[in-house]
Amino acid sequence: MRQAVSMVARMGFRLQELPCVLGRQLSCAQDVLRRTPLYDFHLAHGGKMVEFAGWSLPVQYRDSHVDSHLHTRQHCSLFDVSHMLQISVPAAGAVHLATALLENPEVKLAGLAARDSLRLEAGLCLYGKDIDERTTPVEGSLGWTLGKRRRAAMDFPGAKVIVPQLKSKVQRRRVGLMCEGAPMRAHSPILSTEGTVIGTVTSGCPSPCLKRNVAMGYVPYEYSQPGTLLLVEVRRKQQMAVVSRMPFVPTNYYTLK
Repeated sequence: MRQAVSMVARMGFRLQELPCVLGRQLSCAQDVLRRTPLYDFHLAHGGKMVEFAGWSLPVQYRDSHVDSHLHTRQHCSLFDVSHMLQISVPAAGAVHLATALLENPEVKLAGLAARDSLRLEAGLCLYGKDIDERTTPVEGSLGWTLGKRRRAAMDFPGAKVIVPQLKSKVQRRRVGLMCEGAPMRAHSPILSTEGTVIGTVTSGCPSPCLKRNVAMGYVPYEYSQPGTLLLVEVRRKQQMAVVSRMPFVPTNYYTLK
């Protein structure tokens, strides 16, 4: 991973805002998926393209989803994030950079499937599924993103609601769940052991690393403590689940200094 990051620095790519003209949407009767600068690159490397938020992106490549997931955990993978329209290398240099990175034998391409299972194992939220504009950081178990200075100064949007929540109990919280049997999926009901519906799963999948099913969802505060036994309804059948600490798999992030 360090070698791959260092390569970017040596090649002299400067981070800048990505132009909004990428993948222009054509005005016609049928919606046309937008394409990132790496669209042809993905196809040339066996990318299986699918629709994602209006973009055509690879869900996986020639390797299976599980192989790609495990390779990323053990080595390093490259994922196309230019559809996020935030920061990236200049569009004209994207293919050149990706090709150069793949010259490192540790680096492989990863698609949406691996990205989703990896971020779930890491307990990371996907906006629109696990959090949205109606979710506060405290409800989403993201209070750690608010530093002491900002808490004291209350100089951020929503501070009058969020800061008091940090000091008290909120009505619901995002929790991690683990279970055996069929995998939990988004919209699966979460129930108390008495059979009362108390929440909903927002994301879920089998964990390639743990060989168990992991998920995230929202439950009332009194059911949010790790070790709490609950039920989840999967395919119209109830099965046991346990509230678990996140991340499910220990993180090992590398920060460029």
